Parts: sequence; C-alpha cells; structure tokens
Amino acid sequence: MSEPLEIGLMVFLAEGKEGIGAVRETSPDHIMVYVENNGEFRVPRSAIRSIHDGKVLLDPKQVDKALLTAVGHAHDSEDPRLVG
Repeated sequence: MSEPLEIGLMVFLAEGKEGIGAVRETSPDHIMVYVENNGEFRVPRSAIRSIHDGKVLLDPKQVDKALLTAVGHAHDSEDPRLVG
C-alpha cells in the first residue's frame, strides 16, 4: 500500500538500511530532501520507489551523484565516543 507523501517523512536508499534524510518540501515533480551536514537536495518524484510505514524509499540509480556523496558523509561530524 502506498501512503501519501508528507513533509517530515524519513528517506531511505534501501529497505533495512539507515535513513539518509528527511523530506523538507514536496512539489508535483520533485521533493527536497535534507541530508544532515550537507543541506537540501532536489530529487525527482520519478526516483521514489515507494512510500510506506512512514518512510520514502528512493531508487539510488535515479538520484543525483551529489546526493549519494552527501549521504556517505552525513555523520562525519558525530563524535564516535558518544555511540549508543
């Protein structure tokens, strides 16, 4: 079942993986996704695989490479001593 796309939903690149950001804005042809420590990225709606269980699942092959790079560095500023 597909749920409505809403601001605030968590965004994922794969099921069972860590979230990459959150929906900040929606429009008829794209969404804006905020990635921690990197800002907002425009993602075409065609890149959305599904919306379910309060999350948006994207197709990594259809998102900008800059977004994928940002996701790889989203947690760089976290202090590893504070894990848990």
